[in-house]
Amino acid sequence: MPSQAAALTVYVSNEKDNSISVIDADTMVVTATVPVGKRPRGIILSADKTKLFICASDDDRIEVLDLETLKVIGTLPSGPDPELFVLHPSGNPLYVANEDDNLVTVVDVLKGSVVAEVPVGVEPEGMGISPDGKVLVNTSETTNMAHFIDTASYETTDNVLVDSRPRVAEFTTDGRQVWVTSEIGGTVSVVDAKTRRIVHKIGFEIPGVRAEAIQPVGVRITRDGKLAFVALGPANRVAVIDAQSFEVTKYVLVGQRVWQLAFSPDEKQLFTTNGVSNDVSVIDVAKLKAIKSISVGRFPWGIVTKE
Repeated sequence: MPSQAAALTVYVSNEKDNSISVIDADTMVVTATVPVGKRPRGIILSADKTKLFICASDDDRIEVLDLETLKVIGTLPSGPDPELFVLHPSGNPLYVANEDDNLVTVVDVLKGSVVAEVPVGVEPEGMGISPDGKVLVNTSETTNMAHFIDTASYETTDNVLVDSRPRVAEFTTDGRQVWVTSEIGGTVSVVDAKTRRIVHKIGFEIPGVRAEAIQPVGVRITRDGKLAFVALGPANRVAVIDAQSFEVTKYVLVGQRVWQLAFSPDEKQLFTTNGVSNDVSVIDVAKLKAIKSISVGRFPWGIVTKE
């Protein structure tokens, strides 16, 4: 399979097809579909951007995809049912949320071994890390908490109660806040990273959309800290939020059951995975409008971009 020479490439995990779709972002065309392990969900780039780490959830492992050859070249250990993970800013280790055993597994990606396991709440999912790499945040879907973990000691230092079924945790670039989405609660909790207190809770109202269909999942915040984007699941919208005032300024219509989000490196575009319509929406960030829909595999889940 040929390597991808596009200036910007988008990688999408297809949960039901056991594959990764490779999209040339210049032409908006899928250039390759790569078979991988069972039920791929979370995906993340290695620090040098030569490899893609893939949560092969039903194979209970992390797969390593070489982005030059588009071949799986190895695996990393994890606990049962890895769902999401985050890489330390230094590029090592990898912190993995294992949905079925209530643990965060710490994996040395160079040695390919587990170095620690951190007990957390029931059904761990979201993983966020502070810009300095000192604080890890894991969300537990059933316990409804954001767990703050010291990455030096692997000790849980704080547990912050949020609304039901927290999904994703995302630090602001300055490290001062953590935004936690709650799928069933229908809110985003903005947590002060120093005091570990919720400083604001953001709710959503969309005319003509039932409240129970508004299910926040993926969240991304611009590097300048001015705008936040939240995927609202079956509401088929991405909320645009003024990240200073916490006011929702717009809802962008996208595909069905929008799940995860990824900026292009220049933040001019935002890509969304739409799990029911089996496509990726491309949002023009300046215009705050979806400009393209790209068909991918069945139940697209995770998404990353690479220049």
